[in-house]
Amino acid sequence: MKEFNNKKDLKRCLLDYKSNNKTIGFVPTMGALHQGHLSLIKKAKKKNDVVVVSIFVNPTQFNNAEDLKKYPKNLEEDIKLLKSVSCDVLFSPSVEEIYAKNIVSTKFNFDGLEHQMEGKFRDGHFDGVGTIVKALFEIVGPDKAYFGQKDFQQLQIIKKMVQKNKLPVKIKGCPIFREEDGLAMSSRNVRLSTEQREIAPFIFKTLKKVNKKFGTKSVSEINEWVENQFKKQPLLTLEYFTIANEKTLETVETEESNKKYRAFIAVFAGKIRLIDNIRLKN
Repeated sequence: MKEFNNKKDLKRCLLDYKSNNKTIGFVPTMGALHQGHLSLIKKAKKKNDVVVVSIFVNPTQFNNAEDLKKYPKNLEEDIKLLKSVSCDVLFSPSVEEIYAKNIVSTKFNFDGLEHQMEGKFRDGHFDGVGTIVKALFEIVGPDKAYFGQKDFQQLQIIKKMVQKNKLPVKIKGCPIFREEDGLAMSSRNVRLSTEQREIAPFIFKTLKKVNKKFGTKSVSEINEWVENQFKKQPLLTLEYFTIANEKTLETVETEESNKKYRAFIAVFAGKIRLIDNIRLKN
């Protein structure tokens, strides 16, 4: 695996691949890698000649300074995992390499996608996401880029950014990778206490029950049911639950037969914030 921490050397390396008509798959990460990330890399390996992974904890997408400070980092362990799945190129730049001395986000218009769900609770978060992903796309110049559907809103926003900026990259959304007990894999899971980790699968169990209720119960009834379920869980605090149109991400009040819907949820286990979602059958 080739390792780079500056843009100039990385671009020179990738230019060699591109001049030989090699296709490049890209998996941007913030490190603290787990099997979910590795599943994205494996998908990229199947569809591209060369796979590039970036590890960069992006300061502009954290609206909580403590969250940024506590974000898990273990580059040595990450490198071992990348080598285990035959990653070709690692790009792990410093903050200065990406932002120079101007660590601020560009302002984006994502046609309203940014104002739904996460956008209501994490001010400026998606401007930070758009800023770093656009910068990384311009540095790497991939043919395809791979993102997990756990951050489904982020996935839709990145697709919108690519469309609006006419970037020559295909965005591939990949299924959520889960622990055996159903908890969506996340770098934050390692911060859960033993008790919190034991109860955390309740989040996905609730979403699966929502999927069964959808179509037979009204949206308002389902919303009330979910709120009541979490009131019975002292270790988990519901931040939001919503059923939304998959394309617009707008919260729905009533189901329409020709639309696709997802249920989205954000929950706190102590100070650790966990998100998940599920496609609803209709």
